[in-house]
Amino acid sequence: MGDKAHTRTGAAGGTPAAGHHPRALRNVALVGHSGSGKTTLVEALAQTAGALGRAGRVEDGTTVSDHAEIEHRQNRSVQLSLVPVDWDGHRINLLDTPGYADFVGEVRAGLRAADAALFVVSAAQDPEAVAATTRALWEECAAVAMPRALVVTHIDTARTPFDAMTRICGELFGGDDPDAVLPLYLPVLGPEAADGHAPLTGLTGLLTERVFDYSSGERAEHPPSGDERAPLAEARARLIEGIIAENEDETLMDRYLGGEAIDTGTLITDLERAVARGSFHPVLAAAPAAEGARQGIGTVELLDLITGGFPTPLEHPLPAVTAPDGSPLPALDGDPEGPLVAEVVKTSSDPYVGRLSLVRVFSGTLRPDDTVHVHGHGLDSPAHEDRPDHEARTRVGALTSPFGKQQRPLDACIAGDLACVARLETAETGDTLSGTGHPLLLAPWTTPDPLLPLAVQAHSKADEDKLSHSLARLVAEDPAMRLEQNPDTGQLVLWCLGEAHLDVALDRLRDHYGVQVDAVPHRVALRETFAGPATGRGRHVKQSGGHGQYAVCEIDVEPLPAGSGVEFVDRVVGGSVPRPFIASVEKGVRAQAARGVAAGHPLVDIRVVLRDGKAHSVDSSDAAFQTAGALALREAAAEAHVRFLEPVAEVSVLVPDDYVGPVMSDLSGRRGRVTGTEQSGSGRTLVRADVPELEIGRYAVDLRALTHGTGRFDRAYARHEPMPPQLADRVHAPQG
Repeated sequence: MGDKAHTRTGAAGGTPAAGHHPRALRNVALVGHSGSGKTTLVEALAQTAGALGRAGRVEDGTTVSDHAEIEHRQNRSVQLSLVPVDWDGHRINLLDTPGYADFVGEVRAGLRAADAALFVVSAAQDPEAVAATTRALWEECAAVAMPRALVVTHIDTARTPFDAMTRICGELFGGDDPDAVLPLYLPVLGPEAADGHAPLTGLTGLLTERVFDYSSGERAEHPPSGDERAPLAEARARLIEGIIAENEDETLMDRYLGGEAIDTGTLITDLERAVARGSFHPVLAAAPAAEGARQGIGTVELLDLITGGFPTPLEHPLPAVTAPDGSPLPALDGDPEGPLVAEVVKTSSDPYVGRLSLVRVFSGTLRPDDTVHVHGHGLDSPAHEDRPDHEARTRVGALTSPFGKQQRPLDACIAGDLACVARLETAETGDTLSGTGHPLLLAPWTTPDPLLPLAVQAHSKADEDKLSHSLARLVAEDPAMRLEQNPDTGQLVLWCLGEAHLDVALDRLRDHYGVQVDAVPHRVALRETFAGPATGRGRHVKQSGGHGQYAVCEIDVEPLPAGSGVEFVDRVVGGSVPRPFIASVEKGVRAQAARGVAAGHPLVDIRVVLRDGKAHSVDSSDAAFQTAGALALREAAAEAHVRFLEPVAEVSVLVPDDYVGPVMSDLSGRRGRVTGTEQSGSGRTLVRADVPELEIGRYAVDLRALTHGTGRFDRAYARHEPMPPQLADRVHAPQG
């Protein structure tokens, strides 16, 4: 694992050698805070493996970090990318995930496709930021026993020394056992520069007590000097004890503490087993290659950890599988000769080749021109609750292995591997691909619920013609977005995870689909009701020389309890309103209630009693009495006080204990009523509150700022409640 001798070289990324097997595959997701250096680390690993030249470029001049124009404008990674490299006879699929919180949906997709996770933390960043964005993902990986390791970057510009970073990582991620998170190497720093920073020049292996020196531009090995042995001994003893604690041989610890020397090979084997089980998490340091150097510092050691310590696709538990009707089936075993089961983990559009689907094959072998069964039922998120099941048969297009902007053709994609599939037009992210003779369905993965609304409208008539199709494609590509046509306000609302997510959505609509949209204020669905009883008379009498219109009706209106809707009661006596026209009055009343009587919001929770009226034997009609019913309700509203009702959401906010006070104070300032708090795991509290939806339109953004990115919340509609009188004046005219 990096302490091994190295006489081999890597191979360029691209088409794997014929006859490769799942045992030779490693799928690794790189996870970490924005700016932690994930993409730079991927480039350094690719360069060390021989896939990139010394300038960090493939043959055609494309860099691994060449993102779409959107990403350049955003100045951050916004999407999952795959970089395959070969090392020591293994194919390593490096899944580079975005670090910004708005794109956690892409991170979840990367973890779904991976069998292990590499958490990248920067020594140049505030440790609190590291905790904010990575702890939740770490716990998600722990829940499924996914193997994890940590890489500390930016050692040369560190605001936190390496030993302090490893201690912090142990406290954050080790849970009850900080010794489950320990360094495998200690960094070797060069002379301190004028700015006070010392460059990283090499690593000292704790197990073999050898120094791997990169200061000459090439990796060299020598024993540690006398000054380096004292800190090495202490860290080495702790590492060995941590490794032995994971060994199933309970006598090994007693033998070690008794002074017996443990063979280094045994320690490395035990370490690799503990990492693969997900019970031990080594910490490494890494830095990109210096100018003219062939290898980045720590990259050889990291590639060895991946190939030696991370599990193969055959060792990592696979998602549960069912028949299309939901009946359970035996677990998949990852056999390339087994039934085909694959999943679309990401969907994107390419201006030249059309739709591209990144597919992880879990069983069987996928080949170009295969006909497959596509089945989808939405991912595990409120954003997909209303998405219906869909099934189709489709023909697989070309299979390719991506590398930067290149797409290198593949003859097949076996179980455990990943590939891009062209023109899977009927498949969406999260859909299962299986054999047509034996359709199967994989259990969905969880995506976050988008809680920041963006109301949009077409900029022009030409945009309007393309808008609905483009938005549907956009949501199909990004499962962390939700599209809503609000029936109450009539607005088209795109729900996203944050402002950066919104910006990317607008950029994609413009750049990929050629649709220009305008953002408009998001309207909340208010209601109207009567504050007290009232009467109204509707008189619709017109005579224009021909067939006239004549209808008169008199109504009483009284308020009802919340949730009662609109109730219509007929109390006409003596036939003053003929029986056929009573239904017409009701239709007019209900139509006017739906349109509202004060500010254009639906009228609810009232009882309308029809008590009298007049009709004409010739001029009365269904349309006339509908109009009279509407007029009567409007007159009653003019007489009575109309009260506005606003929607109230049940909000659950999960925050570290340190932020409970500020969060509760902020909720109170939003007219929220805290209904309870409860402990939720170590050092975190769940705050429950009822908050008017008018006050939480931007809560997804505000909570992130208030809690430095550590807070999360969920919301669900609870009920409509009367709006305070001091706020009601704001809605006396229709919103927008």
